[in-house]
Amino acid sequence: MTKAGKYMSDIHLEDYTEQYESLKASADTMVFTGGRKSISLNGSWHYAVDQYDTCLRQKWFNERYIDDKGFTLPVDYSFDSWPLMELPSCWNTLEREYLIYDGSMVFTRCFKYDPGQGEKAILRIGAANYICRVFLNGQYIGMHRGGSTPAFFDISEYVREDNRIIIAVDSTRRPEQVPTENTDWFNYGGIYRDIEIIPLPGLYIKDFRVSLLPDDSYHRIRAQLQLSEALDTTAILKLKELGINMSIDVRGGHGELIIEAEPELWSPDSPKLYDVSLSCQGDMVTDKVGFRQISVRGRDILLNGQKVFLRGISCHEESVKGGKALTHEERIENIKLAKELGCNFMRIAHYPHHEDMAMLADEMGMLLWEEIPVYWAIRFDRKATYEDAENQLRELMIRDYNRASVIVWSVGNENADSDERLKFMSSLAECAHKADDTRLVSAACLVDSEKVVIADRLADYLDVIGINEYCGWYTPDFEMLPLLMKNSDPSKPVIITEFGADALSGLHGSIEDKGTEQCQEYVYKKQIEVLKNIDYIGGMTPWILYDFRCPRRTSDIQKYYNRKGLLSEDKSYRKPAFYVLQSFYREMTD
Repeated sequence: MTKAGKYMSDIHLEDYTEQYESLKASADTMVFTGGRKSISLNGSWHYAVDQYDTCLRQKWFNERYIDDKGFTLPVDYSFDSWPLMELPSCWNTLEREYLIYDGSMVFTRCFKYDPGQGEKAILRIGAANYICRVFLNGQYIGMHRGGSTPAFFDISEYVREDNRIIIAVDSTRRPEQVPTENTDWFNYGGIYRDIEIIPLPGLYIKDFRVSLLPDDSYHRIRAQLQLSEALDTTAILKLKELGINMSIDVRGGHGELIIEAEPELWSPDSPKLYDVSLSCQGDMVTDKVGFRQISVRGRDILLNGQKVFLRGISCHEESVKGGKALTHEERIENIKLAKELGCNFMRIAHYPHHEDMAMLADEMGMLLWEEIPVYWAIRFDRKATYEDAENQLRELMIRDYNRASVIVWSVGNENADSDERLKFMSSLAECAHKADDTRLVSAACLVDSEKVVIADRLADYLDVIGINEYCGWYTPDFEMLPLLMKNSDPSKPVIITEFGADALSGLHGSIEDKGTEQCQEYVYKKQIEVLKNIDYIGGMTPWILYDFRCPRRTSDIQKYYNRKGLLSEDKSYRKPAFYVLQSFYREMTD
């Protein structure tokens, strides 16, 4: 090795990230957190923009200031002199110079920890977009891919009383990622959900699921658990309000119990929740769960055995002030706005939203469609891309399994029907069906515009067909819509997952003037006029509740926003189309 190689090797290293591909946080490393105590690491973190990934190249986490001979080394960082950022947050909304920054940023802070709080210590990062790598006290802990699902890291071996943690986050858009580099929403970077440490006993409950069995009895509750170790023991399930206090035999770390009970069924009109707990070998978890059944019979969607029309609206996780880092109050506001519209259903697109959204939907009575960002032209031919997508799907399903409000897992949105895509997405659908028999599986598909018919080979693998159609907006007139409905004869229910039109708040004109409130209002009226008479349509989620940022949208009407919202971006103004949809939904419930 040359002299230069000894102290400058990092600048010549091409595959510098390869050494950080091990120790991946994934669905398999997740831990059930319901009812557990945690130590928050939210708050002020020092940060630095790191466009060239110098932290990874030079191994800043080693904090090597003096060499073996006592020589003071120059370093390219000064952790505790960096500026401060309050986490969780999206860096694009905090400083103007970071508004359109895609790339790497390094976060660090020191914290104290009492090792006596538990035999195990698990670091949970609610969401960091897109790749995050964690270092603690000079050690590489692990990495996670996926900007909208949680990452869990076992830091038991490395945490001590005084600690330095470093988290390197990379929001770079790449063609092989999920989503890919081209999307119709803004790519917010940052650690934008909670950061916390969860102390655990040596043996702990790793997963806990409670649901109503998907049969016609409506009184058989299934409880399932997984322990952190493959041993034989006994767990205790308590559901006091239903008089349940029963033991579950655990074999090889897994247990299942089916119980006869008469729970009040959960629905949007009656969102009944029950307190449930599970204890085993000194560990205990709790949750609030609702019991409901969602199913399909022919071309009907059934909730608790009764036909239901899903009066919905689509919604991004977006805030003018905070980007993707919505507050608890903002999520409540979004559900209240949907209820004001007359909705019983929301499509929270195009990626997993905060778990708080599903918890609030449980409490407030709102059915949900949850989705992973297999969006547009994913690299369907790459094994690693599929593994990324499947892991995000599994992480979402594990996180929100106990949420009665979630009735649909969606495996993607608006992908062209190719052989590679069919294999990719049908495998995701099979994964969802295998992991969860209590929910429907769907995807937002495109129509066959040449034959003007609902035809997508993926439909064979779905319980419900989602269809995006923009007749009257991207299609010049409405003639296609009634023809599309007439030509189609699906054997299963269809949800119109997207229709709509742009409208800049306060811009007026004729119904032919694109981007005006009158044009959007007219599109909604014509869509509803046709769709309300189609018997195989089981619901709709027009696009979208409120305007949201998008770098693709550069016209004088759009101004870097998708303007298809029924409300302005700050949600202060309701466009006329809001009242058109509201009137239709209210008529359905009268």
